[in-house]
Amino acid sequence: MDIHEYQAKELLAGYGIPVPRGGVAYSPEQAAYRCTAIGGSAWVVKAQIHSGGRGEAGGVKICHSDHEVEDAANGLFGKRLVTRQVPAGKCVYRVFVEETVDIKQELYFAIVLDRAAETISVIGSAQGGMEIEELAESDPDALVRVTVEPAVGFLEFQARELAFALGLAPSQIAKSSQLFRAAYRAFRDLDAALLEINPLAVTAEGDLVALDAKMSFDDNALFRRPDVAELRDRSQEDPRESHAADRGLAYVGLDGDIGCMINGAGLAMATLDMIKISGGEPANFLDIGGGASPERVLKAFRAVLRDEKVKVLLVNIFAGINRCDWVAQGIVDAFDQLDVAVPVVVRLAGTHVDEGQRIIRDSRLPIVTADTLAEAAEQAVASAAVARRTTTG
Repeated sequence: MDIHEYQAKELLAGYGIPVPRGGVAYSPEQAAYRCTAIGGSAWVVKAQIHSGGRGEAGGVKICHSDHEVEDAANGLFGKRLVTRQVPAGKCVYRVFVEETVDIKQELYFAIVLDRAAETISVIGSAQGGMEIEELAESDPDALVRVTVEPAVGFLEFQARELAFALGLAPSQIAKSSQLFRAAYRAFRDLDAALLEINPLAVTAEGDLVALDAKMSFDDNALFRRPDVAELRDRSQEDPRESHAADRGLAYVGLDGDIGCMINGAGLAMATLDMIKISGGEPANFLDIGGGASPERVLKAFRAVLRDEKVKVLLVNIFAGINRCDWVAQGIVDAFDQLDVAVPVVVRLAGTHVDEGQRIIRDSRLPIVTADTLAEAAEQAVASAAVARRTTTG
């Protein structure tokens, strides 16, 4: 789960990390009030969407009066901000008004899970303000990486070594290492998957301030972090994914027109690959998980069919913990309870496959069956092509 910049800064401030004074606004008038409450002679108005690259997309404005702040906010509210990370764009419903900071240097700082090594990586760079992907490609030596063992934590000497590697002055080492370790505590205590401060500014006075912040959290840990869970903004999420997540389904929306309902992440990835090899484009990744009851299959059908782009639904089940007869009954129930207006291709294998195939066969529903994954993918791609021709014709 992602949160907005202003929310991340509130969390980090709670751990003693310096952030500029600011406030969120839900209207142009409120934005103008925020700047007068903050004081000063210049402010930054930032669109609050779940994406980086907002400045390049026109989502960050520097203003020198409350009228300018109101006009900048008015131009952002309701605007669909298109960034490199989100080509489809996301709509702006709130802005963050913040005091300006006299910047002497911009640094990059991030903490991220290294799932392959089962450790935590702390990453820093003296070249802040840039997208980390671009920096890693253009100048990989500019990145400083520190490996942290979760059982040990981010130690003082590691934080000091990072500060020296970033070229900070000796007088700044103590306060910077304190900031780095505070960020690590926030990452650890809140079950974050990513914490990024970019840029981490060094001011003219030599202080360090988090000018921007991004945090993502482990969805599986939100049950024990209710304060974090309340920061969720559904307006920034794919509605297909939100609908499925609320029903306990692992769903990722894609751009194709072949809907997928599969059990097991590995089989799901293989199915997506097979669809691509066969010349089609998957509309989603959906793992119904183990022990899928007919009721869960029905929920999965609803989740996939909510996507209006779906031209055909491919069900690929290799049952181990699951049972093919449960899945088959769920498919039949879906036809009874839902308006299934697209072709359905079903491939069943594994536990109780004979009974599952009998249920499908006896239902006499217009379901296309397949014996192998390759055959199922080819059938789905062919059905989608026919549906597209029918629609355009």
